[in-house]
Amino acid sequence: MSITITDTDMTSDQSPHAARLTGGGWEATWLPGRALTRNQAITAMTLAEAAAPGAGDRVRLFIDGWAAELGLAGADALARITEGGATAGEGR
Repeated sequence: MSITITDTDMTSDQSPHAARLTGGGWEATWLPGRALTRNQAITAMTLAEAAAPGAGDRVRLFIDGWAAELGLAGADALARITEGGATAGEGR
């Protein structure tokens, strides 16, 4: 699992989701319209990787805690990641 972070983008080698710096902060593709801090965007990307196939059970133990950092329940975060949101290639 690897998240690539630049000054304006965050991408994953395990998930199609991404985060991008906008005029109002960071926005993750699975949380459209929600302004995030840089740290929250990293958490959102970490969750997207944890939800990816093959992430492993040990990583999944942390989902509830990471989701709580974004004000979400773990199950809600997983549903948002797997059911919708733009993929990394959209909007570029």
